[in-house]
Amino acid sequence: MAHIHRRGDKWSYVVNIAKDPVTKKRKQITKSGFRTKKEAQLAAYKIESEIADGSNLTPSKITFEQFANEWLTYYKKRVKISSVRARTAPLNLLVSTWGTMPIAEITKSMYQSRIDELNEVYSFSYIDSIHTTGNMIFKHAIRQDLLQFTPTSGFVKPKSNLSVDDIEDLKILDKFLELNELELFLDVAKKDGLYLDYLMFVTLAYTGMRIGELLVLKWSDINFDRNTISITKTLYNPSNKRFEYELLTPKTKKSIRTILIDPSLMSLLKKHQSEQLEMQMNHRTLFKDQNFIFAEETGYPRYFRKVGDRLKRFMKKTNVAKHITPHGFRHTHTSLLIEAGADIKGIQERLGHGDINTTMNIYAHMTKNVEEKTSHKFSELTKGLL
Repeated sequence: MAHIHRRGDKWSYVVNIAKDPVTKKRKQITKSGFRTKKEAQLAAYKIESEIADGSNLTPSKITFEQFANEWLTYYKKRVKISSVRARTAPLNLLVSTWGTMPIAEITKSMYQSRIDELNEVYSFSYIDSIHTTGNMIFKHAIRQDLLQFTPTSGFVKPKSNLSVDDIEDLKILDKFLELNELELFLDVAKKDGLYLDYLMFVTLAYTGMRIGELLVLKWSDINFDRNTISITKTLYNPSNKRFEYELLTPKTKKSIRTILIDPSLMSLLKKHQSEQLEMQMNHRTLFKDQNFIFAEETGYPRYFRKVGDRLKRFMKKTNVAKHITPHGFRHTHTSLLIEAGADIKGIQERLGHGDINTTMNIYAHMTKNVEEKTSHKFSELTKGLL
């Protein structure tokens, strides 16, 4: 509510607006010199209306760095620690650019130019992460009435600066193993693998689970009567230190799922359960039982780097010229489902996948493979008829 008062033979108004984010003091807009009380009231009402619809914001003195840190505190209370970690590095990059500048002075042109500059240094996917972070910060500034519009509005993403080698690496064929390649890989893992190796990669290939979901599977997640596995959590261990890990909820709500498992895999898991109990007895002073299926001799879950190292070792022995990551077994499972005749919707639900772009790419490739095989079979069958 505006305060209207008289100063000599003139009238004035005082309109209270939001607190300054830096000083935490309430700010005011004051104007005098009106001939009548009515004129002052109308002018004050106009200012109040402009403030209400955001068209009369007072530029804030808060710097980009101050507000970015304020946003990060707000963000931490609403997301998983892994999401905070993903945003911190991009945030620091933006702070290094505009740290001491008032956030209200950052323009669309400045934002576009800076992201274009960063595009010359960083990967296309990382540029996307930087922009996502910047967009979140500026939109929060609008919600806090610090800005009328975000400088990210109208932003045009730079083109990807992929080299020929990068493009080769992104080929869909390099994202998964064909059936014969998987057979070769698993044969090597079975013959040369150490404890857990073979079972781990078989489970990845037969379930399509994310590696983080697999590493924290517990025996309570297995239903041997129904041949199902329930996926309800994922591993967070960025330091790759055995004892420093957290269990987080899965990537999305769709990631929480129960999937049917091949009976042959269930047999391997039953065998492993017996072997684990024996190992637990042999290492009773060291083993901390936490019910993990893929537990090391200590009882703690295997960490990410060790899985990657074992994978690289086995891939070298197969002589398959592909750069497959643990996530590649998820794509491998997708390709096997497609070849077996599964539909896209069923695959999406089994994988707990929200974004199915990669699934669609693999689907297109595998469909072409199936069509070629079908055509070849037809040609063989009808050979000599014409």
